Amino acid sequence: MPKGYWVSVYRTIKDPEKLDAYNKLAPLAVGPAGGRTLIRGGRVVAYDAGIAERTVVVEFDSFEQAVAARESEAYQEALAALSDGVERDFRIVEGID
Repeated sequence: MPKGYWVSVYRTIKDPEKLDAYNKLAPLAVGPAGGRTLIRGGRVVAYDAGIAERTVVVEFDSFEQAVAARESEAYQEALAALSDGVERDFRIVEGID
C-alpha cells in the first residue's frame, strides 16, 4: 500500500506567535495518527519557481491515514490556532507503491 505524505511549503510567516501555537498542537494530531515528521525547516535551495521558506514533510503509512489525520479534530484545533498566521501551500500526496 502506498504511503501518504503531508507536504507543506510556507510562502510567508506573518505571525510567528500563531505558528508557535500551531507547532505545539500539530504534533498532538500527527503522532497519534501515525505520522512521522521527516522534514521540518532546515536549509533549502529552491529552483525554478520554488520558494526557499520553511518546508515540512510528514509521512504516514497510507494515503488514507494522511487524509484522516488532516481531518481529525485534533488537527482542526491546530489549524484554528494557526489561522491567518502564515500563507502556505499544503497538500497530501500519495507515495509510490
